[in-house]
Amino acid sequence: MKILMLSWEYPPRVVGGISRVVHDLSHKLYQDGHQVTVITYRDGNVPYVENDDGVDVYRIDNFMISPNNFIDWVMQLNFNMIAKAGEIISEKGNFDVIHAHDWLTAYAGKTLKFAYKTPLVSTIHATEAGRNSGIQSDMQKYINDTEWMLTYESSEVIVNSNYMKNELQRLFGLPYEKINVVPNGVNLTLFNGIEKDYDFRRKFAMDNEKIILFMGRLVYEKGIQTLISAMPKILNHYHDSKLIIAGKGDMINELKSQVDYLGLGNKVYFTGYLGSKDVPKMYKCADVAVFPSTYEPFGIVALEAMLSGTPVVTSDIGGLNEIVEHGVNGMKSYAGNPNSLADSILTLLFDQELCKTVSKNALEKVRTQYNWNKITEDTHLAYEKAICETMADRQKKQIAQEKAQKQIKKSNEISNLLSFKKTRQVFA
Repeated sequence: MKILMLSWEYPPRVVGGISRVVHDLSHKLYQDGHQVTVITYRDGNVPYVENDDGVDVYRIDNFMISPNNFIDWVMQLNFNMIAKAGEIISEKGNFDVIHAHDWLTAYAGKTLKFAYKTPLVSTIHATEAGRNSGIQSDMQKYINDTEWMLTYESSEVIVNSNYMKNELQRLFGLPYEKINVVPNGVNLTLFNGIEKDYDFRRKFAMDNEKIILFMGRLVYEKGIQTLISAMPKILNHYHDSKLIIAGKGDMINELKSQVDYLGLGNKVYFTGYLGSKDVPKMYKCADVAVFPSTYEPFGIVALEAMLSGTPVVTSDIGGLNEIVEHGVNGMKSYAGNPNSLADSILTLLFDQELCKTVSKNALEKVRTQYNWNKITEDTHLAYEKAICETMADRQKKQIAQEKAQKQIKKSNEISNLLSFKKTRQVFA
């Protein structure tokens, strides 16, 4: 197949989990013999056009007009995506399928679908209602409506968990058979050749301190505030522990204020954004990785931690609840409950045998259930379904048009006959 991917992030631009998913999926599809083209936003000093190990990547600027707000910025990005796709199609021919990722590429996906009569598949990685526990503002309503529009226009919709399938059906009234559950995956070679680097570890904690690691965006739905609130109880029972928060986001100042208020300045360390080389090192240095989200459609960071061999603690929400089985391949806690979260973390800190057991089971689950071979097959199946549905719709329309034309022809013949009879009567 010739596949067009539309995404507002692609490495080295990483805003959230979409970047890694689009990257890994595109490369696996290429390895399976497909032609994959990605159109994305150009961020920083990177090439406009690049062949990334077989995947053709086109990056676009968001220039010409200065947008007033984020919605305008996204709309302008979509205009530029459409223009770039038109150039590519004029040069290389049409695509077999268009794959749009999240609402940020919805208008480009819809426009290209109708302009070039190409099947549209979309992946909804998260919903605006889920991120904000409902719709409270005009901007959130706009994004929510755009998500609905994208799912409506798509022949097939992909989500990464059963939790998300239920959420889309509830929010948008989508037919169950239209929603394909295809979990995200992780690159199984991510930690090849990566060992625990003690010099690297000493930048963040002393040798006697157990590292409790959070990795991700610093936003409310990731639940970092709950983890910080759990630290007093953790430190009261296991003083030689330290919380490392790796990532960036809008909540950074609020979280630092919370740390200061609780008097945890020497036991909580904010690393800021970590580069791709430092992320695997950090996982390997951690004793426990914690993901206490209040909303999480999937949780790819949990898979990375499990692959690294680090025991994980998650909240019992969304996709995380489907990935982790309590006491078997990780530990779970009640979402938003600092006391429950502290108990699960302390259980691992005090029980090294349990850590070994859950880490071993977690690694096995990632390798068997979340590898890109199975995920790519399921995604390709969604593409095939979309193509077949589009062809069937065209045939139905063609049959309907032919039937309508026959009826019109028949009506014209009857009209002409009646007119002829009237004319004869007049002359008679």
